[in-house]
Parts: sequence; C-alpha cells; structure tokens
Amino acid sequence: MIVVIVGVWIQAQQLPTAIPQTKWASGQDVVPYFEGWIRNPDGSFDMVFGYFNRNWEEQLAIPTGAENSVEPGGPDRGQPTYFLPRRQGWVYRVRVPKDFGKQAVTWTITANGKTQKAYGELLPVQEITERIVMTRGNLNPGEGDPNKPPSLTIATVASASVGEPLKLTASVADDGLPKPREAAPRRTTATDATRIQAQTNSNAAPRPRGLTVSWMQIRGPAQVNVGPAGSTPVTDGKASITARFQQPGTYVLRVTANDGALSTKTDVTITVTAASSTP
Repeated sequence: MIVVIVGVWIQAQQLPTAIPQTKWASGQDVVPYFEGWIRNPDGSFDMVFGYFNRNWEEQLAIPTGAENSVEPGGPDRGQPTYFLPRRQGWVYRVRVPKDFGKQAVTWTITANGKTQKAYGELLPVQEITERIVMTRGNLNPGEGDPNKPPSLTIATVASASVGEPLKLTASVADDGLPKPREAAPRRTTATDATRIQAQTNSNAAPRPRGLTVSWMQIRGPAQVNVGPAGSTPVTDGKASITARFQQPGTYVLRVTANDGALSTKTDVTITVTAASSTP
C-alpha cells in the first residue's frame, strides 16, 4: 500500500523591512532645541536655541506667556512666537551674564495641548562658535577659511496695513568667496528611472547659486505671505520681496544673506495696522 501525504504550503506575508515615516499635517507639538552656547568677548554668553515643529503643514502662532516662556527673566525674552513647520535651527539666542554659572535657561512651549522644554546650560561639550552658526553646523571649511560673511542692511520699512503689499529690500555686499557653483551639465541620455526623477523635479524652482537672501517669520499673530518664496538671488547688490499681512499687530522677519557657505542675519520689526475703511 502506498500512502500519499498531501502537504499544504502557506506563504506568509512578507513584512516590510522599514516602517514608513508618518507625516502629520497638523495637530502635533513644537519641541524647543538647545543648539549650544557662544562665549562673548565681554565674558557674557549667548544661549542658542532652535525648534522642531512636528507638523508638516500647520504653522503655529503662540504668544509669549504661560504657553511660550523663557526663564529666568521671562516669560518674554525675545523668543519666536511664530513657528514654521519642521526643524528650524539656530533661530534664537538669549544672553546671560558671565557669572551665570551652573544655572539653566529654560524654554517652555505648549502647542496642541502638549508641553515641551529645552534646557540651556554652560556645559563645555556644548560650546560653539559664531562660525558654526553662520554655516548651520557645518565644520568645513574651518575657522582659517579666508571667506568672510556678507554684509547686510535693510531699507527703512514704511508703515504697513493689513492686505496691502509691502516691498522690502535688502542691500548685500560680499567678498566674492566662495565662487558660485557651476550648474551641473545636462544629461544627454537618460534611463527610465532618471526620466521619472526629472519629471518629478520639473515643477520645483531651481535653487539659486551664489549670493542669496531669504526671509523667515519669527514673530507675529498670523502668517506673513512673502513672494517670491524661498531664496532670492542678489542682483546689483539688492534683493527684494513683497510681504502681505493678514492681521494687525507686531511682526518680526529674519533676513538672511548667504554667500553659499557663510550667512549674516538681521531682524526687521514691522508694525501692521488695520486696513483703513472707506467712508
């Protein structure tokens, strides 16, 4: 007698090797970050902070107070009150005296019902330099590099009204270093994969090369609409944008001039009044 055993083979579902990142458009918290501290010539110290808005789209206005405070000496010590999506580094600094010792600067942010804190202390391992801030943490080239950061001035800001366009102009000068990168040569042949990638990137504006200026909102009760968006190339020593404000109040915009390696920043404070009503 021949016995035939019939086996049943069950194919297990293959598990993914990586879990895709969950992207939340809104509803998430904001995490303050301590980037490090800078030693000043007069013996005082600058505590440098950034933040991480976990949302991919939601921009949050959090005025100073119980939900946005810096201590000691707060709650308002000039910290951001408007938070753009994702990681924004090296955006805020607070000065402490030379006898600050083992105290800590604490930045507390409550967003969408969750509270996060960052603690700034004068730990030796967290000492940084101005050049590290200028390069956003890039250590190459080093301190001996001959390149100097660009100089930056902003034209006097006229009064602004809700809904009315406001032209803002930055004047920039630089030593010409580093030389602007040359554009990558266009491919003469392409595989299917590179054609797909080219189509994917075709709607993105090309990144300017050389000396550029960018604008970032630091404070304000509502979003500032800035155009053109992104980095603006400097032409004949100037770069201009148009800003529109949705609500009255006091706004602070951070202006950054970048030569491709080093950057210079300055803040512009703009008081916006309600739109005048026509009788």
